[in-house]
Amino acid sequence: MGEYIRKTFTFEGKRYTVRGKTEKEAIMKMANKQRDLEEGRVVVSGNMTVEAWALKANTVYRPKQASKTRKSDIAKMRSGIFKYIGNRPLKSIKKIELQEILNKQEGKSRSHIKKVRQLIQFIFSTAAAEKLIREDPSITLTEPTGYKGQRRQITAKERYHYMLVHDDDPRFVLFDIMLFCGLRPEEARNLQGKDIQKLTDDAGNVYNILHVPGSKTDNADRFVPIPDELYKKIKGTPPFQYICLNTRGEKHTENSYRSVLNALRRAMNISMGCEVYRNQLVPPYPLAPDFVPYDLRHTFCCDLQKAKVDIRSAQQLMGHSDIALTANIYSHADKETLLDAANQMKNYAAQKDKKQQSVTHGVTQTAVTVGNT
Repeated sequence: MGEYIRKTFTFEGKRYTVRGKTEKEAIMKMANKQRDLEEGRVVVSGNMTVEAWALKANTVYRPKQASKTRKSDIAKMRSGIFKYIGNRPLKSIKKIELQEILNKQEGKSRSHIKKVRQLIQFIFSTAAAEKLIREDPSITLTEPTGYKGQRRQITAKERYHYMLVHDDDPRFVLFDIMLFCGLRPEEARNLQGKDIQKLTDDAGNVYNILHVPGSKTDNADRFVPIPDELYKKIKGTPPFQYICLNTRGEKHTENSYRSVLNALRRAMNISMGCEVYRNQLVPPYPLAPDFVPYDLRHTFCCDLQKAKVDIRSAQQLMGHSDIALTANIYSHADKETLLDAANQMKNYAAQKDKKQQSVTHGVTQTAVTVGNT
């Protein structure tokens, strides 16, 4: 087999390569490729980026997909897949890379992990079906450990021990922001000093507020009040410096985020009485294995409910796209709420029974008096 002639060119800062059996064929292919790019056409090939193919495949293969579901899927692709390999050519992706991406979802809900795996497999199985890649690297991916069921609020015991350790490490301010302001982990990591702002009411009272430049949903960009305890910790952050920093004084990466989370879990386990031998925790671990940072955000929403914050206001503070999400959390009555409700019902029943007995006793007395007469 003879060697192919290879031609390369740059378009809008990206390098493209074409090949032809002859010089003339290679030049013609290069001209056609340039024309396609200039006309804005998407050239379907293994050289397409993962993101370009995923978005095209999602449109072509799922034409009847509801807009809400489409938006959710694309958001998961961006946060769980594109951020790692979105700008890479389809044909360059290896199975081990996809497994590493899936492993980064460890600690999240099983349903979330399953969804990310399904999206990865959708992207690469459709690419393989179109013969854009020789084989599908997403086959037989193994899902990492995740928690089962819905997210929960932290228990009273967990909150107590969190409050005991949350000042021990300056990196834990990341979790303070989730608990006291209800931010998503990624939102807290993206905050900068300029997002700490002030709001003055008609009476001249000044409030410290946090601008959350969220992007997950249409409602994610929002403002939330900052409790005084948290404000004291973050008020000195320079405008263009990240509020939550890793040990190198930089914005958290995935690795540094996991590191500080492990540090928090370790601190809480020790605070709860876990033994330590040669600097290693000794099982059993008192902290529940399903404790994840997102539980802090869920707790914030439950605190809003206990404070009797209107559900519409809570939706805005949480950055929920659908009020049903907020209502779902509001409907999760905790033990304290259930006991209060049980006592109220018990007292009501007792008062009702007492009133009924009084009425019955009055009727009986009347009957006796009439009979005597």
